[in-house]
Parts: sequence; structure tokens; C-alpha cells
Amino acid sequence: MKIKGLNERPAIGDNKKLKARFLLFEKVLDELNKKEIPDEIVGAINSQIDEVNAATDEEKGLKTKLKKSQNIILKLVEKELKFVTINHYRNLYLGVGLALGVAFGSAFGASLGNMAFMGVGLPIGMAIGIAIGTQKDKEAKESGKQLDLEIK
Repeated sequence: MKIKGLNERPAIGDNKKLKARFLLFEKVLDELNKKEIPDEIVGAINSQIDEVNAATDEEKGLKTKLKKSQNIILKLVEKELKFVTINHYRNLYLGVGLALGVAFGSAFGASLGNMAFMGVGLPIGMAIGIAIGTQKDKEAKESGKQLDLEIK
């Protein structure tokens, strides 16, 4: 089974943000078409594409629907097939590292008796999170589980 495409919408040419969102969604679909995907997942992806194709040409509604459907599709392929975008894990672990940095900073500040040192933990946690995330991104690329696109 093959993943469907989006219907052409000539009316979006005037809106740069909507056009960029539309082109990114098409690129996601192109990248997924390059991979081996089971039929049940292709069916779920195609149902999201049908919803986007059925959406009206109203700018805000279409843009929201494109973003929502794209996120649903990417989460589905990540959960079921372990396919991720470029820098997915780096961005994910950056947030985790920042949260751990606050804990490290609090412990450091409490041990020194001056909570002004709490900010010291943030860059440490951020560096650790980026390092772990970059390593996991590298592993995903080596195993062929990385899609050749970056979501910003």
C-alpha cells in the first residue's frame, strides 16, 4: 500500500507560512514513502491525509490541520516504527537536561549555602542532555531509522 499525496491548493500561494507548512507536510510524506511501512500504519497515515484534503481552504484552519496531522503522523511512526527526524533526540534530551540542571543547581546551591549558585546547574544539564541526544540521533541514523528532514 502506498501513502497518498496532498491535493494541490493553488490558493495557498499568497500565504508564505501556510505554503511552508504545506511543503513541509509534503516532504514528510515523501520521506515516509521511501521507507518500508506496514499496511496498517499506511492506512492510519492515509486517514490523516484524507482529513487534510477534506479541510477547507480557510488559511488558519488549514494551517492548524496541517500541523496537527503532521504531528500525529510523526508521533505514530516514532512510536510504532522508531522513525525520527533529524535532531529529534537532541531536542528532546535538551529539555530533560535542563530539568536535571535545575536539580543539580539546587543541590549545588544548597550544599554551598547560597542559592545564587543554582544557575550553575543549567549549562551542565543542558550539555549532558545535548550529548545524550546527539548520540541517540547518531544511532538512529546508523540504523536507518532517521528521516531526512528536520522539524523546526
